[in-house]
Amino acid sequence: MTIRAELSLPLLPRRLETGGRRVALIHYWLVGMRGGEKVLEALCRMFPDADIYTHVHVPGKISPTINAHRVRTTRVGRLPFASRFYQKYLPLMPRALEELDLTGYDLVISSESGPAKGVIPPPDAPHLCYCHSPMRYLWDQYSVYRDSASPLMRTLMPRLAHDLRAWDSASAARVDAFAANSTHVANRIHKYWRRDSDIVHPPVAVADFAPVPRSEIGDFYLWAGELVPYKRPDLAVDAFTRMGKRLVVIGGPDKASRALAEHAGPNVTFLGQVPFPVLRDHLARCKALIFPGEEDFGIVPVEAMASGRPVIAYGRGGALDTVIDGKTGYLFNDQSVDGLIEAIERFEGAGFDRIDPGPLVAHARRFDETAFRRGIAASLSRLGVDIGPVWLSRAS
Repeated sequence: MTIRAELSLPLLPRRLETGGRRVALIHYWLVGMRGGEKVLEALCRMFPDADIYTHVHVPGKISPTINAHRVRTTRVGRLPFASRFYQKYLPLMPRALEELDLTGYDLVISSESGPAKGVIPPPDAPHLCYCHSPMRYLWDQYSVYRDSASPLMRTLMPRLAHDLRAWDSASAARVDAFAANSTHVANRIHKYWRRDSDIVHPPVAVADFAPVPRSEIGDFYLWAGELVPYKRPDLAVDAFTRMGKRLVVIGGPDKASRALAEHAGPNVTFLGQVPFPVLRDHLARCKALIFPGEEDFGIVPVEAMASGRPVIAYGRGGALDTVIDGKTGYLFNDQSVDGLIEAIERFEGAGFDRIDPGPLVAHARRFDETAFRRGIAASLSRLGVDIGPVWLSRAS
């Protein structure tokens, strides 16, 4: 699927075989393993000899798959306390990217959510940008971030954001092709950068999840993820506190968990950050996953469906790509406590919590790593880069 924009760059005319060629992977920062780093892992498996460039690298928080590659940092990574306060150095990142010497590379793939796409590749090296999201704090979420910033940052942000937006738009013109992780992100790329995007959903480890017998499904709903405002855990907590139905909340940080717990009813249980087996068990045994935020893609709903459980999701953002209303879950359009309660009542009234898990699992498999690498291969092919079956099988 492709989102068409008014401005479009011509495809590169020459064909490039990947065998024996040098590949550079550009990632914004490597300080933990979240969705963006899972995408980078998949790219590492596709290109096992690629070099990685990033602003900051904390090896102890990164997977062996990524650390097995040669990782080089920009000058931002050498600044004081960069591993902890890397985001404070955001204004320095554009120039740091442009200082990277990518001479000799035949292919550049950037992984964009923070500044990553602004490198200057060799003239004959195609550059594909896989975009998780245009920087939210510069564009559609700017006001939210500004209002929650310290008084000093609220004073500085208008000028800094203005300059960074100009660079962000200019650097988009250096990219030969974009792949967006969802239709929602493709639309934002169109809006802010006026560029076309192929839609390539991120890889989800669906094989790590499985349904349980119906007798093992519990009487609780589940909210899981990072406890940040835009994911709207407050909506779930407030709705279930009012209804008196059981809700389990998985995620951190602990400070946010404690703040939510202060006004939650006794029917809401906070588990904090848990090991993966605990998350997998709760995904498989919940009545449904509650997903009330607007996200760029949203991996947890796919994990829930791979576990055979339906999803009750706000009908905007990435959920529109993953949840089929009335078949794999329910979508609601009123992002409020009343709107969520109405969706849950509609869900229960239809007996949807007793759905056959088979179709949900089959649907989730559309988002596995095989689908991701085929999408990347197709995007590269349109740039004149051929990835043969050997490269595709290396991702297995």
